Amino acid sequence: MHVRKDTGVGSSSRCLGGKTVLLAVSGGIAAVESVKLARELRRHGATVFSMMTSSAERVITPLALSWGSGSDVITDWGPGMVQLDGFDGVLLAPATRNTIAKHVHGIIDSPVMMALSAARGNGTPLLLVPSMHDDLFHDPVTGDLIDALESDGAAVLVDDSSEGRIKQPDAISIVAEFCNLLNSGLNNRKRVAITLGANRAPIDAVRAIQNASSGQTGWAIAEHLHRMGHEIICIAGKTSARPSFQLPDVRRDGTPDGMLSVSLEVAKSENKPEAWIHAAAVLDYYAHPEDGKRASGEESWELILNPGPKHISELTPIVVGSTRIGFKLEVDVPESTLVQRAMEQIAAYGVDAVVANLMGEMGDGDAPRCRIVKPDGSIHLVKDDLELCEAIEAIISSN
Repeated sequence: MHVRKDTGVGSSSRCLGGKTVLLAVSGGIAAVESVKLARELRRHGATVFSMMTSSAERVITPLALSWGSGSDVITDWGPGMVQLDGFDGVLLAPATRNTIAKHVHGIIDSPVMMALSAARGNGTPLLLVPSMHDDLFHDPVTGDLIDALESDGAAVLVDDSSEGRIKQPDAISIVAEFCNLLNSGLNNRKRVAITLGANRAPIDAVRAIQNASSGQTGWAIAEHLHRMGHEIICIAGKTSARPSFQLPDVRRDGTPDGMLSVSLEVAKSENKPEAWIHAAAVLDYYAHPEDGKRASGEESWELILNPGPKHISELTPIVVGSTRIGFKLEVDVPESTLVQRAMEQIAAYGVDAVVANLMGEMGDGDAPRCRIVKPDGSIHLVKDDLELCEAIEAIISSN
C-alpha cells in the first residue's frame, strides 16, 4: 500500500509510536469526522491504513480520507488482501448498526468486514464506536449485539445521547481510548492516583485564599498515563485548565481538608493505587473562617494563617510499597537549593522521585521545563511537558 509523505501532522505524543493501525469507516454520517480521526491517530505516532465501506463513500470521498491517513484507501477487493495484514489495532468509527450486526454474525461482504473478522480471529485489539439514532440504539437487538461484541473481547465506546442520536465522540476522545486499549497490555500497567490543581479555603462567607495552580500539568500527566494503558484516578482541586478529553475517574474537592479526605479514602480503598503522583498545589497555610461576611470599607484585615496537615505526610504511612512522585516549587533560589529541598522531600517521605521547578524558569523557552531528582542524587533536566509525562510514565512502569 502506498504511504504518502506530503500529509504530515504535528506530534502530540508517542503513545502509538511503532504501531500500525487500521481505521475502518462505515456509512454513518459521522464518517465526515474520519479525516480528523485519522490525523489524530497519526499525531500520537501511529501508521494509519484506512478502509471504507461502499456506504461510507456516499458520505465522504476516499481522496479526503487518503489525505487524512497519509496512505491509499482500500474500498474494494484487490489481490493484495491488505485486510488480512497483521495490525496492532483496528478502529471502526463510525460503527453503524448494520456493520455491527454483520460483524457479530460473521458476514463478509467487503474488505472492511473481512478485516474485522480477521481481527477477531487473531485477537487484535478492536474498538468500535457506535453512531445511530436513539430509536435504533435502544432497540433490544442493538443491546444484544453490543453484548456479543464485548463477549468476543472487542471494546465499545458509546457517547451520551444528543439531539436524538448516539453521536460519535470527538477525535481526541476516541484516540485516547484507542491508545489505552492498545497499551493496556504492556507490562507493569498500574492503578495510579494523581492529585492536581489548587486548594481554596474560605476566610469568611464570600472570600477565600487560594494557591496559584491551573491544574494544566496534572491533567497532561493524567492524560498521558491513561493513553499509555494505566488506570487513572484524578483527585482534582480548583482548576482553570480542563482536560482535553473526559478521564474516566475524576474526584473533586478543592478544600485542603476535603482533598486530603478524598486522598485518604482512595488510599484505604480495597483496590488501592499502586502509584501516587502528588502534583496538587496544596494550601499549606489557611485561616479559620469568620462567620458571615466581613463588612466592606474597613481599613485593614489582619489574617492569622495556621499550618494545615501536609497531604504527602499524612499519606506516607498508608501507601507503603507504592511508587510515589512528589513535586517541589521554589522561588528565587539557586538550583542547588532547589535540589537540596527536593532531596529533603525524598528523605522525609520516601518518594521515588521529585519533580522540581523554579518559578522564574517557568514559561521561559530557553530554560528547563523542570528537573527530576532521584534518591541517588541524580538530576534529569526535562525540556517540555511531553518529556515530563514520558519520564513520569517510565518511573511508574519500571517499579
